[in-house]
Amino acid sequence: MDKKKPANQSMLLCCKLFISESRNSSALEAIERAARQNPEAVIVKRFEDRAYNRVRFTIVSYVVHDSTGNPIYSPLQQTTVAMAEAAFQAINLETHSGAHPRLGVVDDIVFHPLARASLDEAAWLAKAVAQDIGSRFQVPVFLYAAAHPTGKAPDIIRRELGYYRPNFMGNQWAGWTMPEVLPEKPDEGPTTVSKAKGITIIGARPWVTLYNVPILSADVSTVRRIARMVSARGGGLPSVQTMALVHGENAAEVACMLLDPNQTGPDKVQNQVEMLAAEEGLDVEKGYFTDFSPEMIVEKYMNLISAKRD
Repeated sequence: MDKKKPANQSMLLCCKLFISESRNSSALEAIERAARQNPEAVIVKRFEDRAYNRVRFTIVSYVVHDSTGNPIYSPLQQTTVAMAEAAFQAINLETHSGAHPRLGVVDDIVFHPLARASLDEAAWLAKAVAQDIGSRFQVPVFLYAAAHPTGKAPDIIRRELGYYRPNFMGNQWAGWTMPEVLPEKPDEGPTTVSKAKGITIIGARPWVTLYNVPILSADVSTVRRIARMVSARGGGLPSVQTMALVHGENAAEVACMLLDPNQTGPDKVQNQVEMLAAEEGLDVEKGYFTDFSPEMIVEKYMNLISAKRD
């Protein structure tokens, strides 16, 4: 099949690759080197959090279709799998610890459509990458959202696998404590888990805004209560998911996923957290985004890819 790049760059997909490491610079550099093997896929942002011991790479490339309009190729597939391979080689989950929950070394891979691309194309790529990771690295992979046959939500999968339960000091995650044989069959890969690699979840969904609100308190139980009241699950703001996490000394965060930023934006979240924290006598700092907007990501990709070709 002809895999030539289309003349325009309007069919773009974005991969957010979450890896359980941010304190080992040589591991992060090895993962970035793997990404540079294919110049057609571009890292537009790397976001590290040392307290969480977690990094997210935001990578963008195009998708090519066959004569019937079906997606057949994207440089993102090769790049994402190469980065995952580098992560598995450089990181051991058994020696990892941090203040953010995780299921595996390559913890979460989500694909978003950008520009004129569709969610179906993002789901096609998610399933292709899941098959590669499951078979090549013998890692159990669970699909979610548009990549899953029934659209299963990632928080449901995580809840079933014990993701949200800290296993160290009451508010940290360390090593691997789950059973080595999974209670249910993954979508790809084996039913047994390598303690060094863990599990990967892979999905496709419309754009999700990540927005974290710092609270100046070490009282995590109170921050958890605030986080729950902000979330849709706790009867708070619609299309908002939250976690309360320790973030450094004497501080915590309400980490938010805004599933529909047009329905509930960051200003509403910020105001709600401030109001609830004030009732507890706690100070709140201004929240922050952990990534660029989709429009800015497309712009940065176009600038970076044109610079590579000059």
